[in-house]
Formats: sequence, structure tokens, C-alpha cells
Amino acid sequence: MKTVLEPTGRITRRKYLALFVVFYFINLLCLMIMYESIKVQNWLTLVIFGILLITTIILLLVQAIKRLHDIGLDWKYALYLLIPPPVNLIGFVYLAIKKGEEGKNQYGPDPRKTDIV
Repeated sequence: MKTVLEPTGRITRRKYLALFVVFYFINLLCLMIMYESIKVQNWLTLVIFGILLITTIILLLVQAIKRLHDIGLDWKYALYLLIPPPVNLIGFVYLAIKKGEEGKNQYGPDPRKTDIV
């Protein structure tokens, strides 16, 4: 069974979009809290939420890699998602819209036939 932390296998558009919304919301929340902690000079909060921000960015990239696998592309294309907006937002939206390959490909079985959600 694949987990959210493993960059192997494939995921559906629906699962990717749900995880993207959750992680992106957490990113925005972390950025707001970090901004406020800088204003009041609360460095511990800044570090904690900075670590959480980096963690969610990594998890977003892992999900993007799985989505790229579903489309039939290599993980290296996920590096383009590290480019600041609007390039990365366009890439994340593309991954949410693009239909995956039918049937099994080199990255695993079709997730539409194996996923419960």
C-alpha cells in the first residue's frame, strides 16, 4: 500500500486535487503565521512554522511526482514546480486537469481501478 510520503506509483486527479488543496491551505496558514511572528519577533514560532512549511512543500512535490507518473512523465518535471508563481501554480493546475494514461504504465497500475477513494 502506497502512502502520502512515497514518491512511487500513481494517483488520480481527484486524490491529487484533494491533497493539493489541503497542503496549499496549510502553506498559506504557515506563511501568515510566520509573517505575524516576524512582526512580533517570536522566533520560535517562526522556526516551527517554517519547518512545517518546508514539510508541506515537500509533500506537495511528492504528490506532484505521483501525478506525473500517472500522466506518464518522469519525476524530473516536478522540479519545474519549484519555480516561483505563476509558473508553479500553472504546473499544479495542469496536473489537476490532465487526464492520466489508461491502464498500466511503467510506474504502476491504473489508480482509477485500484484506489478506493
